[in-house]
Amino acid sequence: MGRALSLRRPGRDRPYDRLSLWHDTAGDDWTPRAALPGDTEADVAIVGAGYTGLWTAHYLAEADPTLRIVVLEAEVAGYGASGRNGGWCSALFPASLDKLAAASGRDAALAQHAAMRATVDEVARVARAEGIDADLAHGGTITVARTGAQWRRARAEVEHARSWGRGEDDLRLLDRRAATAVLDATGTRGATYTPDCMAIHPAKLVRGLARAVERRGVTIHERTRVTAIEPGLARTKHGTVRADTVVRATEGYTPSLAGEHRTLAPVYSLVIATAPLPADVWDRIGLARRETFTDHRHLIVYGQRTADDRLVFGGRGAPYHLGSRVRPGFDHDEKVFASLYDAMTTLFPVLAGTRVTHAWGGALGIPRDWCASVGLDRATGLAWAGGYVGDGVSTTNLAGRTLRDLVLGHDTDLTRLPWVGHRSRVWEREPLRWLGINVGLRAMTLADAEESLTRQPSLVARAVGPLIGG
Repeated sequence: MGRALSLRRPGRDRPYDRLSLWHDTAGDDWTPRAALPGDTEADVAIVGAGYTGLWTAHYLAEADPTLRIVVLEAEVAGYGASGRNGGWCSALFPASLDKLAAASGRDAALAQHAAMRATVDEVARVARAEGIDADLAHGGTITVARTGAQWRRARAEVEHARSWGRGEDDLRLLDRRAATAVLDATGTRGATYTPDCMAIHPAKLVRGLARAVERRGVTIHERTRVTAIEPGLARTKHGTVRADTVVRATEGYTPSLAGEHRTLAPVYSLVIATAPLPADVWDRIGLARRETFTDHRHLIVYGQRTADDRLVFGGRGAPYHLGSRVRPGFDHDEKVFASLYDAMTTLFPVLAGTRVTHAWGGALGIPRDWCASVGLDRATGLAWAGGYVGDGVSTTNLAGRTLRDLVLGHDTDLTRLPWVGHRSRVWEREPLRWLGINVGLRAMTLADAEESLTRQPSLVARAVGPLIGG
């Protein structure tokens, strides 16, 4: 590609600090914790030491210090999406208010939205309380509109928010002057803005959480891959953990578990990061409060200004791999990295020729109906949370608090939210799954190209959008 540096891929010694910019700059010791030494018993076994698993462990240990909690991780804490994402802690939830209301009613949908908004502040509160410096910046999110079709979608989004009683403190429309004062992207006609997002350093947060739960008596076993979850136990090659409650917190890696290969589809998102940029470049781009940013195109892109003044820029577009495979080699796709660089420099021409120091990717989990869920089957003791569709940094925290209440048997506002107990239908068998997902990804790329040419809303997106959204 020439312009972006592909990191060396982890070899047999698994140099975890090379996985992403975040891993490289976390300032942490990535030496794995001890693996499970053999069969053991616990009150709660949690499979996965990402955000979902660690938030769940944190809130359970805080609520009941007598609980024996064991977390099992195939690699190291923060290896997966929790350590590799774009660094947005937002109030975004993958299912729309309309979809939630259709299933559970208007009040329940609004309660879910309110809980997501409050979660952004809750993440900041815990980080402060636990002494985790995760480079938090509560600047909100600006979503620019750069074509006529995008500007129409921006206005329609705000009108829709008003129909739900959401005011300007939640989402507001910015004209061109106000938008470019925040982010001066080429061709900007206006934007939407929400205050409900923090830019974060994801690896610092997840590694800090791991240390925090250990201080509360939680045991984390790393390099201990769980192969199967069954009522009352989690199986690994090192031994079996028997527990009253077993929590699946594996997100994009869920298909590797026995019987779960159609539960979530692992779809890759890739990211690049520039070298630290000088002050005069940032004066031209904006993001003075480290706002996170995107635009109203169909195929998602996202970015942030880091605490050390890099620009991190990511997006979808990498192919889904047949059989829901997740492999280290899929983290690097030179064509996608090149496309991200072109998209970044189109938005910000001042970055043309800028050196990219890190390029990486990772799998996120998508349920068939694009609705995240959390729940506990009391008959089996099996609990789960996931299907965040890339909006998991904050949603995992809400999941952790909800699982705490479910495991402890508490009836709370959180356990009555509409995503609790939701069951998505499974994905189609292969090769239909491969065909459908990749056709959808390709269609969104074509829809953006169509709008650039016609300057009208895409007919392709209108036809395909409902299908890929479940």
